[in-house]
Amino acid sequence: MLVAAAVCPCPPLLVPEVAAGAAPELDTARAACADALDVLAAARPDRLVVVGPDDGAGPGDAGPRTYPEGARGSFRGFGVDLGVRLGRPGRDAGAGRELPYALAVAAWLLERAGWAAAPVEGLAVGEALAAERCLDAGREIAARAGRVALLVMGDASACRTLKAPGYLDERAAPFDAAVARALGAADAPALAALDAGLARALRVSGRAPWQVLAGAAQGTALDGALLYEDAPYGVGYLVATWSRSGIPAGHRP
Repeated sequence: MLVAAAVCPCPPLLVPEVAAGAAPELDTARAACADALDVLAAARPDRLVVVGPDDGAGPGDAGPRTYPEGARGSFRGFGVDLGVRLGRPGRDAGAGRELPYALAVAAWLLERAGWAAAPVEGLAVGEALAAERCLDAGREIAARAGRVALLVMGDASACRTLKAPGYLDERAAPFDAAVARALGAADAPALAALDAGLARALRVSGRAPWQVLAGAAQGTALDGALLYEDAPYGVGYLVATWSRSGIPAGHRP
């Protein structure tokens, strides 16, 4: 059963070495992510599953793809010779596919937090993965252990300003606001109903991971808290937690 979830953005710029001189601009987002991971640890999960977008997936192979504990990733593709590992060393640590960038960012966040609360595994979902398949993946994750936590990585629209990666689209701000409301209210049906076509047009990387969360949360009664909402660089970044009553979550405007 899902006992807690944290939702974080996944830009490599969260990693200070990648952001370089611009690193302080995302300090508040990093702090909110740290708060969200504290909520996951406080839930005492038996297993943590990290879910994020698969930047290497094609239209005909949207996954999901699994990554074992100990899988490695790096930020060399962003000009930084920095490697990360997902959770503790595993038997497959030196073999297999390299983590997609979103799971590499998650691995960096977990390393930074000194995560040791539960074993970790990764799941990458492609942009083309249909909503029902995302929901099914979430249900399967929630059934794996008695107490499952999710770390869900993904960005909102990339069309919030004229200088955004996807240029300005007037539909972007309302879309992001609706997602923020759903995450803040732990509204799984609202996430399940997100329009995949609109999300693709707005260059939203979080749609499929959020719908995996929606599937995992079915039949639970979790409280939501929105910890961070902003659009630096014209991209919507959101941090939220879903947890049972009594697990505190800070709020950072």
